[in-house]
Amino acid sequence: MKKMFLCFLVTAGLFACGGSSDSNSGSASTEIKDVTDDPAFVAGRDLVNKSGCFACHKVDETSIGPAYRKVAEKYANTPENISTLAGKVIKGGSGNWGTVPMTAHPALSPEDAATMVKYVLMLKK
Repeated sequence: MKKMFLCFLVTAGLFACGGSSDSNSGSASTEIKDVTDDPAFVAGRDLVNKSGCFACHKVDETSIGPAYRKVAEKYANTPENISTLAGKVIKGGSGNWGTVPMTAHPALSPEDAATMVKYVLMLKK
């Protein structure tokens, strides 16, 4: 009986201490996830593709409009910025990135525009 109790204590102690000498144990939650696997990224990218946004924008190069990565660098990924930028996507605008105005996209829902903006902001390096 004493041996069984002692064995139980040793086993419980190993579990309480992690039972592993691997210093990366449990690091999966702190690993940087590939953003392209994020469902919000995929949904936004799909909407951008369907909406023809790549006719005026590119991910890494300035075209008619600013490069999406430059937009991501300029604006923090906050609910306020997402709302503001989604409004600009729907209403159009000019002056923030030069003289060429952005065409309004009134057929987009606010939700879809926000999803697209989230995708763009997730491109920040």
